[in-house]
Amino acid sequence: MQLEDYFEFIDPDDIRIKGHRIGIDNVIQYYLQGYSPEQIIEELPSLNLEKIYATLTYYLHNRVEIDAYMLRLAKWREQRYQESLANPSPLMQRLRALKVQREQELLNSW
Repeated sequence: MQLEDYFEFIDPDDIRIKGHRIGIDNVIQYYLQGYSPEQIIEELPSLNLEKIYATLTYYLHNRVEIDAYMLRLAKWREQRYQESLANPSPLMQRLRALKVQREQELLNSW
């Protein structure tokens, strides 16, 4: 079995662990925060140690490319977050309005 067989390369910016919706970035983030493989499995219990070690090995063998991948992913997530702040969905608009309404009701009850 090749190391790449553990992953689904959906597109250049979406690499997932085969059979899961979990991206390799999730495992790598824990690793970079100092988690051991055993601690990572506690956080991501649907994985097994073999898949965690495969992900870490893949990362260590392709560190430059995966670090660039992780940076692109972080930038994309930040961009999406900023867009959602600037253009909230109708649901978020309703939730924010409800929050303001409840805060006003709380202030008025004092």
